[in-house]
Amino acid sequence: MNNMIVGLMLIVGGLVLLAGSLYLIPALGKYLEKMAKFMGAFQTLIGVIAIVVAILEFGSLASGILLVVGLILAVSIMAMIPALGKYFVKFAKAMGAFQTAIGVIALIVGIWDLL
Repeated sequence: MNNMIVGLMLIVGGLVLLAGSLYLIPALGKYLEKMAKFMGAFQTLIGVIAIVVAILEFGSLASGILLVVGLILAVSIMAMIPALGKYFVKFAKAMGAFQTAIGVIALIVGIWDLL
């Protein structure tokens, strides 16, 4: 059951990270991109939920990837955390350069977790 939650969050986070690249998928790309752009409006909320789920389920590779995805998605509110906020923002911005690769990995691991 817990793997299912992590897997679903990885898929949602991966889709949001890949919002600009989903149009490349034949046949479904246009619809996936619309859905991902809609979910992008809730990017910060999805990121915070992903971080919480990753911390609660810490101990697997999938939860580690989910934590990175959550930090990238919630970068806008990371600066508000006292003492550690600036380091979280630096990390998230550095990982943001690999947003597409991380999104693909999150999508693959999320689907793998659901199987």
